[in-house]
Amino acid sequence: MSKTTDLTPLLKSLKLGAMAATLPERIALARREQLDYASFLEIILSDEVNRRDHRRVETRLHRAGFQEICRLEDFDWTADITLDRRLLDAAFSLEFLDKREHVLLVGPAGVGKSFLAQAIGHAAVRAGHSVRFIHADDFFKAMNQARADNSTDKTFRSFLTPDLLILDDLGLHRFSAQQSADLYQLIIDKHRASSFVVTSNRAVEEWLSLFDDPILGNSALDRLANTSYQIVIEGQSYRERLSPHRTLLGRVAKILGKGGD
Repeated sequence: MSKTTDLTPLLKSLKLGAMAATLPERIALARREQLDYASFLEIILSDEVNRRDHRRVETRLHRAGFQEICRLEDFDWTADITLDRRLLDAAFSLEFLDKREHVLLVGPAGVGKSFLAQAIGHAAVRAGHSVRFIHADDFFKAMNQARADNSTDKTFRSFLTPDLLILDDLGLHRFSAQQSADLYQLIIDKHRASSFVVTSNRAVEEWLSLFDDPILGNSALDRLANTSYQIVIEGQSYRERLSPHRTLLGRVAKILGKGGD
């Protein structure tokens, strides 16, 4: 039985079982480089710290509920859109999280609002923040279900707890009286306690008309809008540009164009 095998039960008892997989490699490195004990210990402990950091990030990403993993470096900047890049860079600095401020991404369907919102969320997770991503309609459905099964307080707290709550596609339709009350309470309770990222097809000034009670709407939106980065995205639909139908038409146009030369 090797020394590494002998160590495995001890490592597991200390909750360091994952270290056993890389220990032979690290022992070989120590012999080859003639490392002293302190240097060897630093290497294997650094491996464990990195493993745990990676595991924590993966756990937070899973809990965030993203539709897909989106990163700013993967965004297609060849898309025919316009936005204030300085505001976007400021949002990705994540300073708004420390200041308990918010980011509002508005523009027509398909210009990348949800992608950028999730990319901000992904960056926040990597920086050690807790994040939750949810479609706005699903938030309202969750609150309705919570009232049906008497878990309203628990469900509502689950939206208040994360450092960053991303509400996607807010304002697709006018809010009912209950939805207006739920959204008002969410904004009031979360304001200055933690942060929102909100995406919407409607301009911020249109949101007030969606509330059943304009007094509630004005009170909530005044807090949200005056402590936020408002990033307006304009341009061609990202999804339309990638559609198979549009691609086929483009190929046909090119063929016809060559035929006319």
